[in-house]
Amino acid sequence: MASLIEDYALIGDTHSAALVSRDGSIDWLCLPRFDSPACFSALLGDEDAGRWRIAPVDPVESVVRRYRGDTLVLETDMATATGTVRITDAMLPRAGAHTVLRLVEGLSGTVRMRSEARLRFDYGSIVPWVRRRDEHTVTAIAGPDAVTLRTTAPMESHDLATFAEFEVAAGQAVPFSLSWYPSHQPTPPPPAVRQMIAETEAWWTDWMAGCTYDGLYQSAVRRSLITLKALTFAPTGGIVAAVTTSLPEHIGGVRNWDYRYCWLRDATITLLALLDAGFTSEALAWREWLLRAVGGDPSRVQIMYGVAGERRLPEYEVPWLPGYEASAPVRVGNAAVDQFQLDVYGEVLDALHVARMATEVDGRDDSWGLQTKLMDFLETGWRKPDEGIWEVRGPRRHFTHSKVMAWVAADRAVKGIVESGLPGLVDRWAALRDEIHREVCEQGFDETRGTFTQYYGSTELDAALLYMPLVGFLPATDPRVVGTVAAIERELLEDGFVNRYPTAEDGAVDGLPAGEGAFLACTFWLADNYALSGRVREAQDLFERLLALRNDVGLLAEEYDPRLGRMTGNFPQAFSHVPLVNTARTLTDALGGTPRSRIDRAYPPGHFFG
Repeated sequence: MASLIEDYALIGDTHSAALVSRDGSIDWLCLPRFDSPACFSALLGDEDAGRWRIAPVDPVESVVRRYRGDTLVLETDMATATGTVRITDAMLPRAGAHTVLRLVEGLSGTVRMRSEARLRFDYGSIVPWVRRRDEHTVTAIAGPDAVTLRTTAPMESHDLATFAEFEVAAGQAVPFSLSWYPSHQPTPPPPAVRQMIAETEAWWTDWMAGCTYDGLYQSAVRRSLITLKALTFAPTGGIVAAVTTSLPEHIGGVRNWDYRYCWLRDATITLLALLDAGFTSEALAWREWLLRAVGGDPSRVQIMYGVAGERRLPEYEVPWLPGYEASAPVRVGNAAVDQFQLDVYGEVLDALHVARMATEVDGRDDSWGLQTKLMDFLETGWRKPDEGIWEVRGPRRHFTHSKVMAWVAADRAVKGIVESGLPGLVDRWAALRDEIHREVCEQGFDETRGTFTQYYGSTELDAALLYMPLVGFLPATDPRVVGTVAAIERELLEDGFVNRYPTAEDGAVDGLPAGEGAFLACTFWLADNYALSGRVREAQDLFERLLALRNDVGLLAEEYDPRLGRMTGNFPQAFSHVPLVNTARTLTDALGGTPRSRIDRAYPPGHFFG
């Protein structure tokens, strides 16, 4: 059985990533890309679905984990009755490496250790052909995939697994490595494990040296920024939403989705958080990825793409995996790729606008051409119903948040012309901006209840409405926003955390059975609204409650189930770590006497509020 979601730590090389449990088991690993079929899938099944565990043979009395400074080098100290060992796990961000590095070191006494590697390709469905090169090297091959497992300890294979048993005393070290390579190519040379771990530490330290964040909650923000960087695919600049598929939003339920792709929404908010912390090279790389990915008819822009810009991401079920804690089905691919989500146009135009200012790109290039084409489509496309930010699998509707983000698209396009001198239909787009704003305030607002609603004509609420002041649609002090916050507090708060929207057994809105955890991003947005409206003490208290949900190495999943007291959803989740960074900055400003949202920080005073 897999560990609790919050018991996993992340290692990665900006190509792929692995999840390492507190008991020393790598239960999830996809090579060579984030979205490749997993070779360790115990996270969604059991050990027979593939895992690699290194741990003491005798009972473990305590476990202490940490990342080594501002890096993605993980250290796990395990104490037994006979001594203490440290397992260091890392993946070096280097093109062509695709190697998991594991170093076992004795800290005190002598500890008997055991390594158990159960390699299973294609999400646990394929037992590879394993060959023993010598007592220290084995290779495993299945179709196009091959891996080589090496260690200085003697290994043997039986029961469809490879084992190594050894002792490590204080001052001794035993290295392990697992390298992926195309099966038609020669076996890669043995890696120098200790040296490569040191290079990994240096790589992350050098990258974090570019961080300009100088506000409160430094440790939490810096760990979140490292996590977001780990979700970037270095060869193309794409940014994945999470490294996992099918971790359930409701334990035992069917809300299990594949998040190993590049959502335009998630990628843009990740980009903006990195930009706000001084990381501009990521903005340029993502901009180029975007231009490649969305090239073509702007009316057919997808909400997500593969890490290299792939458009076809067919969704299918993996019936041989029972799912995390029997949360089935396990899905690969994501059928939401075919949805129309109006809000992504606003996210993209906002991100490109901020990136242009932050990176001193003059805009007279293909990116502005793309933006004008997107605006051409939005002049009529904004009137269409859509599936909305939450990717409902019910009927399309005129979601209020979607229309707000269409306003954002028009607003940022106008700013590109007015502030940067770019060519465009400024009067027409300004009129469009005003028209959208009026319609949202008329049709998306319930005068009787004093709140904006989930969609036009609805009486339901939606936590995405909290985004309005964060993108500049209305100030947080506007009575309509204040009323919306009050309604969300009454109807969507559960044990102090915000649910996305009411779910129902009939699936009237989202087409799915009821039940899910509280969505962490929404709770961060509520804290932002508190801070921006002057409720700073409440904002800080709520933010610190959210920080307390992070696991021992500072990571967050997508959701939190307050009834179970557990994380739920895919992990680690960009859509949780981005608002953590943004809210920390907002609180820093608010506690300094000048509450500002990300939009306030990005634009000069006096920017447009409809």
